[in-house]
Amino acid sequence: MSPQPATGTSTTPGTVTFAGAGPGSADMLTLGVLRALEGADVVIHDRLVGEEVLALIPAHVTRVDAGKEGFGPSTPQSAINALIVGHAGTGARVVRLKGGDTGIFGRLDEEMDALEAAGIAFTILPGLTSASAAAAAIGQSLTRRGRNRGLRIVTGHDMDGFADQDWKGLARSGEVAAIYMGKKASRFIQGRLMMHGAAAETPVTLVENASRANQRVIAATLSTLADRAADLAGPAILLYGLAPRAAVHALSALNEATA
Repeated sequence: MSPQPATGTSTTPGTVTFAGAGPGSADMLTLGVLRALEGADVVIHDRLVGEEVLALIPAHVTRVDAGKEGFGPSTPQSAINALIVGHAGTGARVVRLKGGDTGIFGRLDEEMDALEAAGIAFTILPGLTSASAAAAAIGQSLTRRGRNRGLRIVTGHDMDGFADQDWKGLARSGEVAAIYMGKKASRFIQGRLMMHGAAAETPVTLVENASRANQRVIAATLSTLADRAADLAGPAILLYGLAPRAAVHALSALNEATA
């Protein structure tokens, strides 16, 4: 059964589907999003949508790149809103394709507000977020009994620059956080956490291009985080408090051997 609109009946014939493209690999795209792409007239996509996913858009569909890059060239949000409303206003079936999940650091609310103001109906199709793909890549779970009772999803920067967090809470032993857009903020994050008592040896794993063919996993600690992040070129997520499974097993074996 098709998903129902998340808002009232449109005053125009056009509709918009907010769709999560997942972290990049086509294997991680949901069936619902694939169907939406196949039925679209226009797809307005973000910079982080994987090429494998973009290749699934039928050739007759109009594709619009509305990319935004942290601390770099960006399409203004007001222009993106205007694009979505404008295409839907012509009667088109519009898919607004966002990397990862639609509701995690994707400015979804601003775009929904614009559509509601224009009287245009919309549907939301969630996508697999990068934190899940990155954790799977390193053989770890994001939550574990006896280790962490919660998971924090935070951003490395916001509209005002580097983003402040509950550093004291994050610095507690056993905390786990998925830090999005943290590559350029890595030294700031490192300093704030250590200032609030986080141990220098706390594991941090950097996963670059999660789920894609060029995925790269870099094991680090809080003390080496900024230096390791400097080696990153593509989009990356930082898994604070998690080490790759193989490294955990190796450390455990070493501890047993020296006990």
